[in-house]
Order: sequence, then structure tokens, then C-alpha cells
Amino acid sequence: MGELGLTAAPFPAADGGGGFSYVGWTLVMEELGAADMSSAVTLSVHILSMFPVITWGSAEQKARWLPAMLAGDALGAFALTEPHAVSDAAAIRLRAEPVGSAAAPDGYRLTGTKIWISNAPEAERYLVFATLDPSAGEKGITAFLVEKGMPGFGFGAHERKMGIRSAPAAELVFDGAVIPAENRLGAEGDGYRIALSALAEGRISIAAACVGIARSALEQAASYLHQRRAFGAPLADQQGLRFMLAEMARDVAAARALTRDAAAARDRGEPIGEASSLAKWTASDTAMRVATDAVQLFGGSGYSRETGIERLMRDAKGAQIYEGTNQIHRLIVADEVLKRAAQT
Repeated sequence: MGELGLTAAPFPAADGGGGFSYVGWTLVMEELGAADMSSAVTLSVHILSMFPVITWGSAEQKARWLPAMLAGDALGAFALTEPHAVSDAAAIRLRAEPVGSAAAPDGYRLTGTKIWISNAPEAERYLVFATLDPSAGEKGITAFLVEKGMPGFGFGAHERKMGIRSAPAAELVFDGAVIPAENRLGAEGDGYRIALSALAEGRISIAAACVGIARSALEQAASYLHQRRAFGAPLADQQGLRFMLAEMARDVAAARALTRDAAAARDRGEPIGEASSLAKWTASDTAMRVATDAVQLFGGSGYSRETGIERLMRDAKGAQIYEGTNQIHRLIVADEVLKRAAQT
């Protein structure tokens, strides 16, 4: 993917990126999702880990951190999730203690764990969010650039997942790892804003990959209905099955439209919190529903690993959970709708 330029595609050319619009980026992610969701997730998380450095990094940090990642030579990871802070990012407990002067620290000592970190342990570079004061909530969260191999930084359990299996995920363990002050991204307390600034883009990216899953399921199911015969005729002649296929096509088109709309809003520089949540929630639910219908249309062969259709269903299930559960996205959308109503 690095050789194809995909690991740099959605970033400005001035920062060494490919200069793609975000609508263009959704085309990339849809194609990857249609082919292999694990590859799509790996790339999406890699891109997600670079967005904050592009936006918040100093010139020195960009020059040091980004070139190998943009080229695909160093894999990135976005380390936010913790055992007690899954959907509630403000509740993270990974502790960052200043080393040296509190007013001008030489570095920060990280102690604690992260879980379900995609691309770990294979990633070489981690964007890690820790808190200077657990009682301060979001105001204490600070972002750090952490490299694999730093003393005190290692890995714990590797997740054994139902789907998206070739995209690894693992626990990060920080046992007093000292991160140099020059590896702090933004100011102390900026971490929560930094995290949120990137997550919306990541949700659009995953939404596009989910459209790819759904499209692949639809296309394979349609092909199978032509090939498979029953009662002396192709399954494609049965009206009930044709109606299922039509509803699948409708749902894929609707999910794609919401995803492209969110990407276009991002290209225009508009707020994308609500649009990205609508896209991710709709597209991942669509991927699950359409993939499940495809398994049903394939019958017994769809339940078998031989066709690969059941893999689409397993991969889609994960997308309803990560990048914010779809229940959380319902809350985000409802908050925005109610906010507008209160202003009228």
C-alpha cells in the first residue's frame, strides 16, 4: 500500500501527502473494504494516527515522525482505549507524570495500560493518550508520540478476534516508560481535543470500508443467484429472493451516500461530528445486515468457510463496535438534533 501511495493519500502535498480529497479517500477505503476488511482497518488506523501530527505537530515533529509513515515504512497506531475508558475517552487512567521541573518537564513517565489497540504489536509508532491528573477528566489528557522499543514500553495480551483477524490488536503496557518532552504532541491538556479532532475522519474512513463490505456481499450474492439452480430454474427467478437483493442494493446505496456526504462536508471545512457518526453507524449496520442476508442467500455454502461469505459477516460485526459503538453514535446524533431544536 505504501508503494501505491495509499499510506500518504489523504494528506496535503505540502506535508508529503498525496493530496487526495476526502471524498477521493473514501473511494480507496471502499475498494479495500470490498477486497479485505483487515487491510482496510490496518490502513485506516495508520492514517488516523498521523492526522493529529499533521494538524498539531511542530515542524520538527513532522519532519522526524511522518516521512517513514507516509512512505509505508513505519506502521502507526492510535492508542486511546483502556479497560475503564472504552466509549468514554475522558475517563482514561494511563498516568503521565512530569520528570524534572513541573513547569518545564524534561519528559513524562507513563504508567498503565491500553487495550484493543489496532496494529499493535506490529506498529512501530504509537500516538498515545495519557492523563496528568485522573481527577481532571478531559482537561488532564495529553498526547505523546511513542516509539516501539522505548524502555518501559511493551505489549500484553494479543486479542483473538471473531473477525478482521489479520489486522492485529493488542494490549500496550507502560511500566514507567519515560517519554522525552519533545515527544509531547500539543500542550499539556490538549489530548482530548487532539483525539476528537482525528476520530471524526477515522469514522468516515471506516464507514467507507463498511460500504465496501456490503457491496462485496451484494455483488457475490447476485452472482450466486444466477449460478445456483433450484426447482428447475436459477434462484434469480424467485421473486422473494429478488426482493431481498433489491433491499440490499438500496441499503448499500444509502450508506454510500451518507459516507460521501460526510466526506464532502469535511472537504468543505464544515463540522463533521454528526455527519461522521451518521455515516459510520449507518454503514456498519448496513454491512452487517447485507452480509447476513448474503449468507442466507448462499444457504449452507454461505455458512461454510469455503465461500468467504461468512467472513464478511464476521468482519462487519466488529465495525459496529470499534470507532465508537453504534449506540454512542446514536447519542452523538441525537445531541446534535436536540441542540439545533433548542436554538430555534
